[in-house]
Amino acid sequence: MRFPFVVPALLLAAVGCAVDTTSPARAAERFHAAVAAHQENAACGLLARTTADKLPDPGQTCAQALGDVKLGPGGRVTEVNVWGNEAQVRLAGDTVFLHRFADGWRVKAAGCRPVRDLPYECEVEG
Repeated sequence: MRFPFVVPALLLAAVGCAVDTTSPARAAERFHAAVAAHQENAACGLLARTTADKLPDPGQTCAQALGDVKLGPGGRVTEVNVWGNEAQVRLAGDTVFLHRFADGWRVKAAGCRPVRDLPYECEVEG
């Protein structure tokens, strides 16, 4: 699957120093911790609604679908980029895209790998 997330470098440069990178990083870490602990229901609760709704096949729950997906190991955060309500969190074993909603940061895509000059290809996307 292709996920059209391209981080505009000029927009990132214009954001400034007061950007909160801790909150999206923690959301990505919590998501991966829940997946690693086989707590798929908790992990589904950290997904954006559109992602949680799109993930399962007919007759399958989000948790069942997430249990079938092979995500990277996650690991420590190596880089966080935030532009407006969007964020990209690079972990040692995965790249996660998030969106800031009224109730906090939620995962829009995970298991993402860059594809040369194309957008990222993601295992979980909304």
